[in-house]
Amino acid sequence: MNEWMNYPKLDLKLKEELAEMSQAELKEAFYGTIGFGTGGIRGIVGPGTNRMNYYTLRRTNYGYGTYLLKHFKKPSVVIAYDSRNMSKEFAYDSAKVLSSLGVRVIIFNKITPTPQLSFAIKYYNASGGIVITASHNPPQYNGYKVYDDNGCQLIPELIDDLLAEINKAPSFFDIDVDDVVIENNPLIKYTDEKVDDEYVEQVKSIQLQSSEKILSVVYTPLHGTGGLLAKRLLTELGYHTLFVEEQMVPDPLFSTLQSPNPEDIKAFQLALKYANKRADILLATDPDADRLGVAVLSENEYIYLNGNQTGAILIDYLCRFRNQKGVVFNTVVTSDFGASIARKYGLEVQSTLTGFKYIGDGMEKLRQAKRNFFFGYEESYGYVLKDIVRDKDSLQAIVMICEIANYYKKIGKTLIDVLQDLYQEYGYYQDELVNITLPGLDGQEKIKRIMSFFREQAESLFVINQMEDYLLSERKNGIIIEKLMLPQSDVLKFYLQDGSWFALRPSGTEPKIKIYISVVKKSAALANEKVQELKAQIGKIIESVK
Repeated sequence: MNEWMNYPKLDLKLKEELAEMSQAELKEAFYGTIGFGTGGIRGIVGPGTNRMNYYTLRRTNYGYGTYLLKHFKKPSVVIAYDSRNMSKEFAYDSAKVLSSLGVRVIIFNKITPTPQLSFAIKYYNASGGIVITASHNPPQYNGYKVYDDNGCQLIPELIDDLLAEINKAPSFFDIDVDDVVIENNPLIKYTDEKVDDEYVEQVKSIQLQSSEKILSVVYTPLHGTGGLLAKRLLTELGYHTLFVEEQMVPDPLFSTLQSPNPEDIKAFQLALKYANKRADILLATDPDADRLGVAVLSENEYIYLNGNQTGAILIDYLCRFRNQKGVVFNTVVTSDFGASIARKYGLEVQSTLTGFKYIGDGMEKLRQAKRNFFFGYEESYGYVLKDIVRDKDSLQAIVMICEIANYYKKIGKTLIDVLQDLYQEYGYYQDELVNITLPGLDGQEKIKRIMSFFREQAESLFVINQMEDYLLSERKNGIIIEKLMLPQSDVLKFYLQDGSWFALRPSGTEPKIKIYISVVKKSAALANEKVQELKAQIGKIIESVK
């Protein structure tokens, strides 16, 4: 801490913030070093070793640069950034660090959707990529994601190699790139419009039917990166679309929103006013445009689809109209709803850990084995339909969900009608995600205690048929123990006697523990009753853990 306070070249804004921080704030900012989670680095922007700032990122970029130089003869990196506070500055500083090591850099000159960064890595035949984003986190956050040469976020074994390089990097203040320039630097160039055009054409190519567009849409990018390309896509495809103008403007403060997260129905408040119960569907992408939220007009009110429901609708339509077989990827905390549909149509389903990098890695393994990829999704509103990116892609999801809604409107159905038909056939699936926010060092300790308690005591509190512990890599069924073949992760999943399940997972990017509950019953009422029962029981236990 004293080293930061006494560093003569410390960024002036950080120096001012540091001088105004309380002892408690200083403790939070310096108690550890910001590290990689499920989605790279994510944290509050500000001074300190546990914060997002030039100096913590310089060590990371230095390590990434040496990692690339170790694996590639002439490495190159594509860099993108979102609309958040300091995103552009962090992106340009990353370019300076990498170019100072001899790594070629191709940087976007405007805010860019995360999936387009994944696409651009292959488009430019680059060795890797970086995107500066904190996705749907609150405004005070920013983040840093690292990609491989296939456009996939680094999987654990590659991250281990990268972390070894970061740990060997010079100290925070020994990486000085103040004299490195961006303009006229032979190792740094900007992307051009061709990468936009090619990405848009590839996304449009996922359409299965091209017919008259009678669907009316309201769209918002929630002040983020989706606005430009989503507007272009919806316009070129011919959908009658109202754009939420106040939120088409990039804004790092997300001024018109309580939360820039399409999983939160409050994010749709302005879109609802634009729709005025006339638009068929409302669409919202998160600030880095990799997730898509959907609301559907049904009987004069808007019903919000969760990620499992949207995934099931997408899978059902793709199975009906896409003339191929292949593999569907989901995650261990995704509902079994979509998997049931996929298996009925003869598709293989593979479940990965949470984090789209695992799905992207699975896609690459299929390519190497010359097998077909069919669809990949997470319950957290992320979908990929075509192997042009190795990350979740809201732009692809927009194209397909609009096509599906348009198709069913022509035969007098809404997506809610489709969902009810699927429930009738496969059972009433109901899912709930409970986020418990526990910030700071005390919060981290409480999360550890909660996980330990359920790991040791759950079998005495619930009627459990099977328990999966992804940290111990074990599946336990009575006295029978099997080895789980997925990477280690602090995730617990409990299958109950009645077919329901719940899972606990500390977030890798936010100070939260996430509780996933999934139930399937013969009726909506029974499913809801069971969800509420489990939610109350789990909540009571968590509250009791001191």
